[in-house]
Amino acid sequence: MIIIDNTTISDDLSQIRFVCNLKKCKGACCVEGDAGAPLLEEEISLLEDAIDAVKPFMTEKGLEVVDNLGVFDYDAAGDFVTPLVNGRECAFAIFDDGIAGCAIEKAYEARKTDFRKPVSCHLYPVRITGYETFDAVNYHEWPICRPALVNGNRLGVPLYKFLKDSLIRRYGETWYRELVREIERK
Repeated sequence: MIIIDNTTISDDLSQIRFVCNLKKCKGACCVEGDAGAPLLEEEISLLEDAIDAVKPFMTEKGLEVVDNLGVFDYDAAGDFVTPLVNGRECAFAIFDDGIAGCAIEKAYEARKTDFRKPVSCHLYPVRITGYETFDAVNYHEWPICRPALVNGNRLGVPLYKFLKDSLIRRYGETWYRELVREIERK
């Protein structure tokens, strides 16, 4: 375990090798599960501000859900999440050649919005659990990501390097440099 500022980071981030392989998993993390993607409270207003730019990239079913529910819902624990289509796929999921992607990210890539996508999606397979005085930064193991483990092992890319941009987005460059220092010291 590594402790930096108010975060406790699992050793899995340095030990697990991981690189997404969308051709194999088909973006299942956007479709599977029992709730939408976790949202930070501040992301709700960012998503509300961006929704007009995102809508042209969404599916009809996703639009219907967002028009009825708004840009967020609640999971069983009462936390903010993205809404789901038919209780399954994220309302912002889009499909290209059978591979799930993100309408929010498509709008971002098209420079229609500054909001990239929920940071929880950007960080996946890392999940952050916020406690009163610290965040726990942990690897979330899920069978749908087995192809990413195979790919990561083949390429020799540790999880913390695969997620460099998203970890910096969440905690900043100084925090990330400290993480790298701590990992390399071990």
